[in-house]
Amino acid sequence: QVQLVESGGGLVQAGGSLRLSCAANGRALSNYAVGWFRQAPGKERAFVAAISRSGDSTAYDDTVKGRFTISRDNAQSTVSLQMNSLKPEDTDVYYCAARDSITTRWWRYDYWGQGTQVTVSS
Repeated sequence: QVQLVESGGGLVQAGGSLRLSCAANGRALSNYAVGWFRQAPGKERAFVAAISRSGDSTAYDDTVKGRFTISRDNAQSTVSLQMNSLKPEDTDVYYCAARDSITTRWWRYDYWGQGTQVTVSS
C-alpha cells in the first residue's frame, strides 16, 4: 500500500511555471510507475505524463510535450512534474497516481493522491 500526496499547485499567469510534486507514504514510490492526470468538474480524467519505476521511460500527452517534464527521485520517494509555458487551458485539478508499470490509461492506476489545483490566468 502507498499513500500519495501532491503539492505545488497554485495560481500563475500565462507563460509562467509551476512544479508539482508527488510524495509517498508507506511503501516506497520506487516500486511504482507514476502518472499525472488532470480533471475538470464534470469531465473525464485525462492523461498528462507518466514515468516508469526506474525513470528510463516517460510518456506525455501531445498537449504538454515540450512544455512539461516528468522526473523522479527514488531516493527521496518523489515524482515531480515541471510545468513551463503554462496556458489558461492547463487549468485543472492535477492528480498523481501509481501502479506497477507505466501506462497512459487512468483506470489502470491503483493508488491516487487527493489532487492539487492549478489555475493559469490570462
